[in-house]
Amino acid sequence: MSSVLSEPVKLPSGVVLPNRVAKAAMAEMLGGSEHKPAPELIHVYEQWSRGEWGAILTGNVQVDVNHLGSPRDPALHGEYTGKEANPDLVATWSKYAEATQQHGSVGIVQICHPGRQSPRGAGRRGLFASTIAPSPIRMSLGNGLLDRLAAWALFPAAREMTQADIDSATRSFVDTARLMADSGFSGIELHGAHGYLIDQFLNPKTNLRTDAYGGSPEKRAKFVLDIIAQTRKVVPSNFAIGIKLNSADHSSASFEDTMTQIRLIVEAGIDFLEISGGNIEDPKMMGFGSNQRPQSERTAAREAFFIEFATETRKRHPDLVLMLTGGIRSRTGAESAIKQNACDIVGIGRPAAVSPNFSQLLLDESVSEKEASITLDKVELPWILKKLPLKVLGAGADSLFYGGQIQRLAKDLKTYLPGTTV
Repeated sequence: MSSVLSEPVKLPSGVVLPNRVAKAAMAEMLGGSEHKPAPELIHVYEQWSRGEWGAILTGNVQVDVNHLGSPRDPALHGEYTGKEANPDLVATWSKYAEATQQHGSVGIVQICHPGRQSPRGAGRRGLFASTIAPSPIRMSLGNGLLDRLAAWALFPAAREMTQADIDSATRSFVDTARLMADSGFSGIELHGAHGYLIDQFLNPKTNLRTDAYGGSPEKRAKFVLDIIAQTRKVVPSNFAIGIKLNSADHSSASFEDTMTQIRLIVEAGIDFLEISGGNIEDPKMMGFGSNQRPQSERTAAREAFFIEFATETRKRHPDLVLMLTGGIRSRTGAESAIKQNACDIVGIGRPAAVSPNFSQLLLDESVSEKEASITLDKVELPWILKKLPLKVLGAGADSLFYGGQIQRLAKDLKTYLPGTTV
């Protein structure tokens, strides 16, 4: 009997994933100084395309070249006015789409705006220019002196977005989605997690507005709902629109508010929801932060809330296609997630950075259960950095290691596991 992972998944837009295993979005750091799909980036996706992934989600494509999440993100450089007016631009991005999908995988572009999480020097706004955010809340990396100094050095102060800023950011998301559709990708995923701009609007901790964009869960959802509605008007009906949302940013006290926002987003017509968690201030998506410490009542409560979050989402929206990413390292684990009805699609991140054909391994029934797995040890910091009380260092080392493996793929170099060398 074939694995449940081999079953196709049909999204509401009509896009069909050939199987249930997706290469999750990861930072490639290969956009180059021009912030376009460089040959090295395209070559990495050519390798992933041969791995039999049901879907391949790209790393962040920023919607505004002035506000980047890292200095080498690919990004939209200005207003996009259509295929006929921008043939060279479309041709460049089409090479990326073709490389991603040439062997049957569905290519989905994760589009993003970092908001207040755009570091100094990342983007063309100037080294000392402010970032933008729903509310002027500075980034915090902790309460220690070094934490505060690091936050000041890395992130400029955020200014509250005006209506003109909001309209411009909305248009940038829509333009980017339209460019991706014109270039031949099968869909986009709005990055509404990890503390980026959409998440900043949704979250009452970072959205203190009292206008049409804040003050209630419905109003905090207006920014992303406008993006979805306007995007649907300019992309083909068979172009998928998904979204990644945080679970860890919310608490039991705001549970119903979060469910209200999910209901509104589902009603807006999305194709899938990816559940994730964490941000730069508390980087759980990288395996660090509060949930990396020994099991405690706080950690247990957060984990229980995540289960409740996923379970309740499935209960209230049984037809919603759910994707869960993080921690799946084996065929057994992936199949268990599907069979327990926890999700429809399993997202695989870090294993894909060291094994671009990991999906093929999971899907091949001739490969034993023991062999259809991978073990990833923790990325160790250099001893001198371990002495510094900065919680973001662990996540930074982790991100740099796996980003480094992706860059090795770009150069056709052998990848290696944490704790080993080539």
